[in-house]
Amino acid sequence: MHLMALGMFLFEIGTLPFDELQHKTDWRHARAPRIGARDATQFVGPGDETISLSGAVYTELSDGIVSLADLRAMADQGEAWPLVSGNGRVYGNFVITAIDERHAYLMADGSPRRIDFGIDLLGVDDPATVTDPEGGA
Repeated sequence: MHLMALGMFLFEIGTLPFDELQHKTDWRHARAPRIGARDATQFVGPGDETISLSGAVYTELSDGIVSLADLRAMADQGEAWPLVSGNGRVYGNFVITAIDERHAYLMADGSPRRIDFGIDLLGVDDPATVTDPEGGA
């Protein structure tokens, strides 16, 4: 059983089991100042959708260093990946914007026993569904 999948990468006990998921969605509103009143606003569309995953992985249970390297390789490609939770919720397509890691409880050779990590994802539109207002695709 996995917690979530980003493309073909599975977040699970053997890879990177995250402890926390933060999901934020913004909507954009243009503002025009008015004298003696609050700004006038007009809804102009969806803003950013971000998901942050964080947790700790213990090297006795899984190889977090390899899993983080795999995610970095995915991020280096610059591609969007489908994000699907273990219970089947489809979040949409996301790119990896940041990976943060902290090594703790180092062994004599410098290898960590625990790796705390954070992964930031940014939702992107599926290019097939975006239409050009001038009639192109």
